[in-house]
Amino acid sequence: MKIHSEIDRITNRIIARSATTRASYLKQMKQQFDQDTTRSGLHCGNLAHAFAGCSPSDKSAISEGKIPNLGIITAYNDMLSAHKTFEHYPPMIREFAEKHGAVAQVAGAVPAMCDGVTQGQVGMELSLYSRDVIALSATIGLSHNMFEGVINLGICDKIVPGLLIGNLKFGDLYSIFMPGGPMESGISNEEKAQIRRDFAEGKIDRATLLKGESDSYHSPGTCTFYGTANSNQMLMEIMGLQLPGSSFVNPGTELRTLLNEEAVKTLVEMIASKSFDRTLAAIVSEKTMVNAVIGLLATGGSTNHTIHLIAIAKAAGISIDWTDFSELSEVIPLLTRVYPNGAADVNHFHASGGMGFVMRTLIENGLLHEDVSTILGHGLKRYTQEPKIKDHQIEWTEGATISLNDSILRPVSNPFSPQGGLTMLKGNIGRAVIKTSAVDADHYIIEAPAIVFDEQEDFLSAFKRDELNKDFIAVLPFQGPKQNGMPELHQLTPSLTILQKRGYRVALITDGRMSGASGKVPAAIHVTPEARDGGTIGKIKTGDLLILDAENGVLNCLDESVCTRDPNNKDNSINIGTGRELFSALRQAISSSEEGASFIL
Repeated sequence: MKIHSEIDRITNRIIARSATTRASYLKQMKQQFDQDTTRSGLHCGNLAHAFAGCSPSDKSAISEGKIPNLGIITAYNDMLSAHKTFEHYPPMIREFAEKHGAVAQVAGAVPAMCDGVTQGQVGMELSLYSRDVIALSATIGLSHNMFEGVINLGICDKIVPGLLIGNLKFGDLYSIFMPGGPMESGISNEEKAQIRRDFAEGKIDRATLLKGESDSYHSPGTCTFYGTANSNQMLMEIMGLQLPGSSFVNPGTELRTLLNEEAVKTLVEMIASKSFDRTLAAIVSEKTMVNAVIGLLATGGSTNHTIHLIAIAKAAGISIDWTDFSELSEVIPLLTRVYPNGAADVNHFHASGGMGFVMRTLIENGLLHEDVSTILGHGLKRYTQEPKIKDHQIEWTEGATISLNDSILRPVSNPFSPQGGLTMLKGNIGRAVIKTSAVDADHYIIEAPAIVFDEQEDFLSAFKRDELNKDFIAVLPFQGPKQNGMPELHQLTPSLTILQKRGYRVALITDGRMSGASGKVPAAIHVTPEARDGGTIGKIKTGDLLILDAENGVLNCLDESVCTRDPNNKDNSINIGTGRELFSALRQAISSSEEGASFIL
């Protein structure tokens, strides 16, 4: 099937826009590939240090250089349920490596913080910064030039993007991502959401709330709602960086273990090919990045990736922006309903046909670039297959050709919406992103007076005092990357949802984030220029009439004088404690949301 003309046009625009930077990146990676900057160039003293802790057989294998050495970059910790699954992966990987003619070493570890733990806490102000810290940490781990291939162990919000950015600086190597899988389903997402609303209204106590949360997040594995962590897994699969059908297989199952072995085997085969076309630099191309955006739109994925994908692309010498997202959204239909965009979780999505069906229906309708490189070679058609177990071995079979539950997953011919789940807004307030996949069309346009809040706590206090029972648009400026690290503002979601259910016309405008857990209330997020840079969002006053129009992509203050007002200021020297002062220089160096919110790119 020929690619859709609009996707072709946007892809060619990205290729032209990126011509100089992409050529420079590929030239650097090809030079590194041709120079073979691995352990073959190390001196005896270097090697002795590198394998001192290895077994005698691995020492011999590494020193002789006859078989590949696989570097493991791990984000393991046992505070995060998703990363608890990686606790025993290194010895398992070493066993699989030996079986398939390789050795493996942990090259390094990266931090892995959880937005769920830091939600509403000052630690959240380090969350976005952690992505670039992870990229730097991965780079340090790979800087020893000991490895031909890389196995990345990471799942959650900033970790996968950070790992990929770091790996791209060693794009001459062969890289693969090995997921841990989602926990099994707990209580329903609707029940969980109701518990949170009941607590916000004072109908239940904290002990009841905690029990509900614990019944939702109850075991090792990724959280089952379709937030940033599971959007990461979708992206690694649609970009061809992890095995087909591997994203949403539960931990501790035979299939999960067999897929882990298959990943090691695949990486060893990639290295044996000695082909630049199978390196990470070649796989992450302009078409691959367009496919990533398409996957995000078709599945209603996390708004965080309107930031992360820009940074990932930039690390590969590719330039994409929100206009690309928005224009692709016009032709990419919404194919899934997974919480918070529906009642189902990712386990239900996987059982309904999962990623294989999503890619099949997109490819068959010319809405996905099939002619790309992946860890399996050329072409995405292998990704419409799914793994099955036969005699304790993986057997690849054709994946679902029809959805097994059309309340969760649909074909292009019968989508939930003809447009994707994200839209760009622009106007005199600035440029912003809105996740529309969970918002009812009746709430796409909100015109109401502004109420400006300094912090989430101010909003919650006003809510508890019953001061917000009216139509309004909540404005939270000074939440951008330069001000305080762009925290997620999820504490607002239950209260705004309650107000909307009471019949009030409400919305949110902020230069902060809401991520993959954006709710049913329209939220213009990532506003740029941010208030710290003198953006209009920092000049809005309570009472100003605002319009948020997701149908026509408009974000305006109807009082034109707002643009000529003196900018407000908010002191960010108070960002001290819990280590935040160590990041003060990064706050000054970080780029805007639409530029990837990065201090290293």
